[in-house]
Amino acid sequence: MKSIILASKSKVRKKILDENKIECIVEPSNLDEDEVKKSLINQGATPELISKNLAELKASKVSQKKLGEIVLGADSVIDLEGELISKPSNRLEAMKILALLNGRSHFLISSVCISLDGKMIWNYTEKAEMTMKKFTQKELEEYLSKISDENLYSYNVYQIEGEGKKLFSEIKGNVDTIMGLPIKSIKKYLENIK
Repeated sequence: MKSIILASKSKVRKKILDENKIECIVEPSNLDEDEVKKSLINQGATPELISKNLAELKASKVSQKKLGEIVLGADSVIDLEGELISKPSNRLEAMKILALLNGRSHFLISSVCISLDGKMIWNYTEKAEMTMKKFTQKELEEYLSKISDENLYSYNVYQIEGEGKKLFSEIKGNVDTIMGLPIKSIKKYLENIK
């Protein structure tokens, strides 16, 4: 399998590709995600549509500069009853997100897009439904104190393959999707085009 370009600085996504023997070169898109999200929210876009758009924009932005190369863009968002929940930028925001999700179900949506010569040639979106247990404020603070800054800002406030798994009473969906890359579908597509 020919190597691809990953239009993301996510160490988690790189690790998933490495574990699945998909060679990739990392070339972050440096897209202003907040600006795109604001614009899409103002247009009434759903969290799923926002995730799809961001994955496509990241892939096409890098793909326009890397002609002839296969570029993979990805994005993950939390959908809480139709409301978009973005990754936290500090611990206070992380605490607010955990308090919002506390005792409730939400969807973690991961979208991927593959572009060639600046144009999307494939996209895919997968959801996982996650139900968080009910915690006290103190328990949430204790959980946050065990999570490093890097993991906190990389994993939508919960590191599912580590401490975060304990937060949930039920998870319906694929762990790779929750970590930001529905790898089975990506592999299937890449095998068909090469």
